[in-house]
Amino acid sequence: MNAVTLGLEQLVISPPAHLRGRRIGLLCNSASLDKHLNHARQLLAGCFGAKLTSLFSPQHGLFAEKQDNMIESGNRRDPLLQIPVFSLYSRTRRPTRDMFEPIDILMVDLQDVGTRVYTFVYTLSYCMEAAKSLGKKIIVLDRPNPIGGTLVEGNCLDAAWSSFVGRYPLPMRHGMTIGELALMFNTEFGIGCDLEVIPMGGWRRDMQFHQTGLPWVAPSPNLPAPVSALVYPGQVIWEGTNVSEGRGTTQPFELFGAPFIDPDRILKVLGGRHLPGATLRPMEFEPTFNKWQGQVCRGFQLHVTDPEQFRPYHASLCLLRTILGCHGDSFQWKQPPYEYEYERLPIDLILGDQQIRLRLEASEPLDAIEASWQENLAAYDDMRRRYYLYK
Repeated sequence: MNAVTLGLEQLVISPPAHLRGRRIGLLCNSASLDKHLNHARQLLAGCFGAKLTSLFSPQHGLFAEKQDNMIESGNRRDPLLQIPVFSLYSRTRRPTRDMFEPIDILMVDLQDVGTRVYTFVYTLSYCMEAAKSLGKKIIVLDRPNPIGGTLVEGNCLDAAWSSFVGRYPLPMRHGMTIGELALMFNTEFGIGCDLEVIPMGGWRRDMQFHQTGLPWVAPSPNLPAPVSALVYPGQVIWEGTNVSEGRGTTQPFELFGAPFIDPDRILKVLGGRHLPGATLRPMEFEPTFNKWQGQVCRGFQLHVTDPEQFRPYHASLCLLRTILGCHGDSFQWKQPPYEYEYERLPIDLILGDQQIRLRLEASEPLDAIEASWQENLAAYDDMRRRYYLYK
């Protein structure tokens, strides 16, 4: 298998002439690596020397060291290059004028995971807005969508439920690379900054991550493997509930459960262990931190058996509706705060539309709920194709 050539690698192979003499910043984290596990900041320092003046870090920190949501990382100095690192998940999530003063160009090399609620792409959008207002340029070094670029799934976010886990009307599984998203944000949502995307070589939209020939390095602490990213567009909804999403275990998002769940009862209602493209394995686990720390949770591991047939959002909504029906006396929606929102329910922000929660609470059939968003999803699918960099 020939490995995909990353946007980072394309840049290093042939640095564009218009970058000579320009002051450069880099938005990155510990997953900003080439195929040989060399970090982007080392590679760019090799290309541009002292013109690489500063680094910027997203949620979870420069080394993805911060475990949970709303755990901020401070500004610091990079231990390798001894240049400043500005945190964009701290007192501010938007770059300030002072942060952008030492640079002419911000390069962005972040591994997105293909899900609307992942905050890295909104950090990118804030940087694009700042670049527009301050006369700076953005260059996105593109990376694969680890769950592929063909399928889209879920309701498009209702603007009334916009937040840091959803700024724009994307579906839960958006089917774009981070570079394609940047192009779409810039045009469709009126940012209008000076934007350049350096595309990958050899990536196809139908690729799962294991087909790229690239090493997986967790872009955030609770996505330790490609399968974590594959289940995440659905399993992330447990963050808005009192059901553990597996944080505090070695397999977050694959595992889910709570002390009050009866797996046999759930399977009986579902009619068996199988969901399209996946199998549920009943199990128990004990989180070492986060929800139900130190308590035995009964639930499941979600095993993906056929990635092409698996629909993570559908699967997890089906499970959520079943748990609501079987354990409504113990099940609860998580209360705020969540990602700097102190009044609205986290589940409404995650689902991107309060009506979905209300319809689930009313035991409305899932197929009826899913039918209601197909027109908007089709319109989104048409829109995104205008920004394809890869066929």
